[in-house]
Amino acid sequence: MSELTYAVAQKMLADALAYCRENKFNPMSVVILDAAGGVKAVGSEDNTTFMRWRVAYGKAFGGVAFGMPSRRVNNMAGERPHFVNALNGVADGNLVPVPGGVVIRDANKKILGAIGVSGDTSDNDEAAAVEAIKKAGLVADIGA
Repeated sequence: MSELTYAVAQKMLADALAYCRENKFNPMSVVILDAAGGVKAVGSEDNTTFMRWRVAYGKAFGGVAFGMPSRRVNNMAGERPHFVNALNGVADGNLVPVPGGVVIRDANKKILGAIGVSGDTSDNDEAAAVEAIKKAGLVADIGA
């Protein structure tokens, strides 16, 4: 696969939310971006907060804007807070540096996009993203 298609993104959205329901997570939002930062899929469950999708977007944003998952950005924020603050300034405040944003790669490690999940703990958000990527037959890059 050389690009993230609409059909694959929609399946990933459904798979991520199904994983969240199976594990009884809080109401969730999921955003899937292609490699160029285009929105391929967005979904928010009933009873989620109105800004939750923006947090999910910010988690995915770093994956395509800077080529790194949000867990890695989170680690960098602890080590070099001024640098991550500067990155977020360059990104017009769209970067959310907490786990839950996972880079989507193909078998050759090419970035196809990123998925951001928000609504539960950051680790649970990330687990839902990883599950969706794996079910699509792609490679989840969490930056660990």
